[in-house]
Amino acid sequence: MSDISTKMPARPSLSDLANPTRFLNLVRIMLPWLSIVTIALFAVGIWMSFAAPEDYQQGRTVRIMFIHVPAVWVAMFAYMVMVSSALGVLVWRHPLADVAARAAAPLGAAFTFIGLITGSIWGKPMWGTWWVWDARLTSFLVLFIIYLGLIALWRAIEEPASAARPAAVFILIGAINVPIIKFSVDWWNTLHQPASVFKMGGPALSPEFLWPLLIMAVACSMFFLTLHLMAMRNEILRRRIRSLQINTARRAERGQ
Repeated sequence: MSDISTKMPARPSLSDLANPTRFLNLVRIMLPWLSIVTIALFAVGIWMSFAAPEDYQQGRTVRIMFIHVPAVWVAMFAYMVMVSSALGVLVWRHPLADVAARAAAPLGAAFTFIGLITGSIWGKPMWGTWWVWDARLTSFLVLFIIYLGLIALWRAIEEPASAARPAAVFILIGAINVPIIKFSVDWWNTLHQPASVFKMGGPALSPEFLWPLLIMAVACSMFFLTLHLMAMRNEILRRRIRSLQINTARRAERGQ
């Protein structure tokens, strides 16, 4: 009798996802479910945000927090995804590492821009000005500039393989700015308050503000994950089309 186990297909491992075709198949399966979960989380988070009471000091403007803070968190998370991808390019030489970094940059820039805009809108009634050059705001603006610089670098170098290593080095150098953003309120005297969610002794926010904030943070994170997988899929297909065009052009030249 033959061994049945030898006929069973092997369960795909994480290393198998280095194969772009298998990765695309996984994305095709995941995207509908991620989209449903993201929409549901946003529906609950937005409803809870509007249901939250007004703050005794900030009034209705406190509701900007439910957009501003998650956008800032995701902007920094997106950059850490790029740092992991940069290590994948330089250390592990993972085939999809550069794809992941390149797909995350525009999304990170978008969330950083949302964080800057909502922060200015929130700061106007609270501080009496749209902008101040304190450590937190300045370092977060630097993050936005880094994102734009990386996008420009990828656009300037047409060949993806040639742009992968310099972009990875650029990402790792720019990672110095992330802890500066995080700990700027502790290191310098800024207008921003210290951490009030993730801190020793538990969150300082009351539950009616904490839960909408956390749900909106998870919703924004799931939104980023969904868009990131879509962007990676598009980047893989774009590179395949470019490779086909190059091969077609070479065959045409040989035919002449």
